[in-house]
Parts: sequence; structure tokens; C-alpha cells
Amino acid sequence: MVTEERKGIIYTAFAYTLWGLLPIYWKLVEHVPADEILANRIFWSFWFMLILLVATRQFKAFRSETFSLLKRRKRFAALVTASVLISINWFVYIWAVNSGQMVEASLGYYINPLVSVLLGVIVLKELMSKAQVLSFILALVGVLILTVSYGQFPWIAFILAFSFGLYGLVKKMLKVNAAIGLTLETLTIMPIALLYLGYLGAAGDLALFNVSFGTDFLLVAAGAATAIPLLLFANGAQRIPLFMVGFLQYIAPTITLILGVFFYGEPFSAVDLISFIFIWLGLAVFTVSRTKWAMQVPVRRKKAV
Repeated sequence: MVTEERKGIIYTAFAYTLWGLLPIYWKLVEHVPADEILANRIFWSFWFMLILLVATRQFKAFRSETFSLLKRRKRFAALVTASVLISINWFVYIWAVNSGQMVEASLGYYINPLVSVLLGVIVLKELMSKAQVLSFILALVGVLILTVSYGQFPWIAFILAFSFGLYGLVKKMLKVNAAIGLTLETLTIMPIALLYLGYLGAAGDLALFNVSFGTDFLLVAAGAATAIPLLLFANGAQRIPLFMVGFLQYIAPTITLILGVFFYGEPFSAVDLISFIFIWLGLAVFTVSRTKWAMQVPVRRKKAV
């Protein structure tokens, strides 16, 4: 018999594996500009999620949450902010993958957990442990080495890390069911995506329904490719401890890094390796500090005092 925790591990690990493999999907439509891929991803994600909500009998809850958000300006503003942030993240990721910068994209998701902690300290006034400070220093050294070796700041990695980190922060404040939340986010930005697709069609630059059946299928199915990993993650993460989610989250960038270097032939020099080693060390320190054992240490000290 499969326990709830084991189910949670399977769902969460599968979600991160799908996210790690997602670059293969975007590579299949690399002949389509990233902006049109994004517009299709948003548009079809909304309709896929809407059908799913109807099928799972959550449409009433979705409708109720929609009216509630419209009446509360701050929550509605948070929803719009989340929609914009995830759209930026999706666009930069698709563009990075299809422009041969998968390695830097993976870097963004390696440093994302550290960015989330930094945002927690700045915005939510959370306290950092000594281990977390050390992890930041190690990761910072790795990023500085990359910056010097590239001769430019790794902006793709930082846009991905900060856009997703801020998105997570806004979602934490919004507190909406994962499926309903994604439907609302795509609904908010969907009219813009539809208008943009209409503009491309009028200009004669629309790939959808004008290239091949395979391209049409992949662009339409981008909605399912977006939603399925998120729903798996939502079902898995609630069954397992947070520290275990922390361990599993590195599956996705690791797969992306392997794909970029070994399957798509992106350059990965000795300097890149040294930089990533510092970042991996920082992540190791950070992840261990989030385990149950490490989190219990400060509590014991407080009781002793």
C-alpha cells in the first residue's frame, strides 16, 4: 500500500522532472518566436484549466473566488502582479531555451530558493540563520565568478530567479487554491494574449494554424504542458514536509543543465564548473539547514535560555 508521503514524493518528483524536461518541448517549436509561444501558452492554459475546473466540479469555487477578488482591490492587484510576473518568467525561459542559453536558465532556478529567502528577509522581515548566510556567500562567489568570466552579468538567470521568487511571494500573500489560482492568473492576462495573437494574424505573422498540424498541436497542447506539472506539484507538496520539497526542487534545473550541455551542445567551461560548484555548495548548506533536524536546533536553544 502506498503511503500518503510516498505519493507526495512521487507526485512532486514527477512534477519537477516534467519541468526539467520542458525545454525539449520548447525546442520542438523553436521555429515559432518566443512571444507567440508565450501568447499561446497563456491562452490555451486558461481554457485547459477552465475545462479541468468544470470536470473536477470546482467551477463554482472559481466563480466565487473571481467575484471576491473583483470586490477586493488589494487582492485583485496581487493577482494582476502574479500574472505579470509569471508571464515574464515564462517568456524569458522560453527565449533562453530557444536561443541556446539553457545552462544560464538552469542557473536561475538553482539560485531561486536563495532569492526566495532573501525576499522573505526584505519583505516579510524573516530572520536568516548562519547557515543561510553562508549559503548566500557561497552562491554569490559563484555568480561573481560567472559574471567576470562572461564579461557581463548573468541577467537571464537573475530575471528567472527574481520573477519566480516574487511570484511565489505574491502567491503566498494571495493564498488561493493552485488550480483556481492558475486559472485566474491566465484569465487576467489572456485577453492581452488573444489581442496579440489577433495582431500577429492580421499582420500575416501568426504561426498558429499556418505552419503545420504538428506546430498547431504543440502550441495548443502548451496549455496542458503548463498545467499538468503544476497540478502534480500542488497535490504532492501538501503530502510531504517542506524540507523534502527543498531537496526535490533541484531535479528540474539539474535535468535542464544536463540537457543543455550533453544533448544540445551548449558550452560549459572549467570556469562554469567552478562557479556551479560554489552555487551547489551554497544550495547544499541551505537545503541541509532547512531539514527538520536543523530547524529544531534554534528551538532547543531558546528553551534552554
